[in-house]
Amino acid sequence: MMTSVDTELIRVLGDPLRLRIVTLLARETLCTSHLVEETGAKQTNLSNHLRVLREAGVVETEPCGRFTYYKLRPDVIARLAGQFADLAESARTAAENKRACP
Repeated sequence: MMTSVDTELIRVLGDPLRLRIVTLLARETLCTSHLVEETGAKQTNLSNHLRVLREAGVVETEPCGRFTYYKLRPDVIARLAGQFADLAESARTAAENKRACP
């Protein structure tokens, strides 16, 4: 049973704006302009966060004319969810294991 969680991915998703971006992209594929409108973030700030998400493999791009659309990679989120599910299952069984104090 796996009990470790992808700490780099947690760090990437730990930023509130990046988590908001991921939440929005879970609903639909959006371009940078849409994300600026939805989040209220400056375009340059948003682009930096999108780069981090792209480099972490959380989102992928889809060129469309002069725009770039971003879409969430559900397999990455599902893998992280699976790691947390494994961790929760490990915690359930660990409740039965108690190490004796020296």
